[in-house]
Amino acid sequence: MAEEQVILVNTDDQPIGLMNKLEAHQKGVLHRAFSVFITNKQGEIMLQQRAHEKYHSPGLWTNTCCSHQRAGESTLEAAHRRLREEMGFDTELTPLFHFIYKAEFDNGLMEHELDHVVVGRYDDPPVINPEEVADWSWKSVTWIKNDLQKKPDLYTAWFRIIFEQYAHHLEASNLS
Repeated sequence: MAEEQVILVNTDDQPIGLMNKLEAHQKGVLHRAFSVFITNKQGEIMLQQRAHEKYHSPGLWTNTCCSHQRAGESTLEAAHRRLREEMGFDTELTPLFHFIYKAEFDNGLMEHELDHVVVGRYDDPPVINPEEVADWSWKSVTWIKNDLQKKPDLYTAWFRIIFEQYAHHLEASNLS
């Protein structure tokens, strides 16, 4: 199977080409991505622990799921696809905001992403794909804020970057 490609973008999110995913992460090239946050009726966020075999950030906790859009695929189409592939369910999703971040990893790889954050509601347990996800948990915004302060190294770089902005949007739009 051919390596997956990511969509290279400029800072205005306009596509400027395609590149193999690993190469984009080796070179730190800006590319399009998305992050899904699923909450339940209690306002808790479904977190996932990344599989221990992932090529970066293995075993770290993060938002419900995240990945990259494919050529010709909208952000919402990609988010639904990966939610099904990683967490084994699908639900209605709504775009919330996007931002650009850059994070370097211990293994020499770098994320440089224009990340689209989408949200949804779901109340049942997921059926996780063990090749993608090691574990999952429902946690309150307050619990996550406290745990991020106490144990930031247990979380992915992008989750640490995005969470405060996500929590602000959650409060401002009364989504919690």
